[in-house]
Amino acid sequence: MGTKTADETGATTGAEATTDEEKVSVTKSADDATEADTESAEDARADGTDAALDAEDAEDDADLAEDPAGAEGPSGVGQGAAAVVSAVLGLVSLTGGWIGTVAAARETLIGQLQTSSNASVATQVKEVYGDAWQTTALWAGGFALVALITGVVVIARPAFGTPGRAQAPWIKSVAWAGIALGALGLLLAVLKYSDALLGLPSTG
Repeated sequence: MGTKTADETGATTGAEATTDEEKVSVTKSADDATEADTESAEDARADGTDAALDAEDAEDDADLAEDPAGAEGPSGVGQGAAAVVSAVLGLVSLTGGWIGTVAAARETLIGQLQTSSNASVATQVKEVYGDAWQTTALWAGGFALVALITGVVVIARPAFGTPGRAQAPWIKSVAWAGIALGALGLLLAVLKYSDALLGLPSTG
């Protein structure tokens, strides 16, 4: 039987200790690598989230830059409504409205009641028809004047608002239409009221 010497026993023990140390080192290295990979993955996810948020902010800024009317908000609604009102009133001043028709009929009735049967033909024509036509022209001129003023206010409104907020093109177009119709209606009303246009027929 062979007997192990002290040197052999020491060598065996030293080899086993070295192997255990290597196993511990390998285990620590694996744990360190796992932790490093986890931290890298978390950092990558955080960077990706930040990049996505930055991209969304950039898209929002681009949308506001391309559509300044959208940044204006509800304030453009009032301007658009005023522009439409201006155009409608300008159209009414040219075609007439029920208020002007009723006022003209009332003036005709008053002329008939206040004119005696033995009055001259010229007086009867003026009291019954002339005053009624002038009343119609007066109401048409009033509608035209309101349409003109409203259109001018809509066009001039951005100059007194927040700088950098552009007015929608369709609002400008409708407002200019209201101004044109109002100016034309006002001109025709003045000409009719002064008998320069479609004056009373001669009774001589």
